[in-house]
Amino acid sequence: MKIISEPILKEEVLKKYNHFFRNMIKAVVDVKKEIIALDGELHADLEELLIENNSKQEDLWGINLYPKKPLQERIEYTALINIRPSQDNSSMEVESAKTRKKIEEIVNKFID
Repeated sequence: MKIISEPILKEEVLKKYNHFFRNMIKAVVDVKKEIIALDGELHADLEELLIENNSKQEDLWGINLYPKKPLQERIEYTALINIRPSQDNSSMEVESAKTRKKIEEIVNKFID
């Protein structure tokens, strides 16, 4: 598991941070601190890593990355950690268009 706070090439992401799944990498994005945790078997493991590094749970959103896919198909906004009715998100999908856009901006900023 690794926290990314600097730009990284998608080829490097696939090579270094793809230990669990062939074409997909689980990630958790801190939308406030603008950092990404990569390469966990579970989104919850990545969430825990970020919380241990002073992130707040309400700022963390789980996604699945598909680095080989075209840019507009690269992010899947689904994770169990996203279920939080207290933040008006009652499903595994990130429901807020604003939050999705922020996640996309952060992913595109760091993974090229």
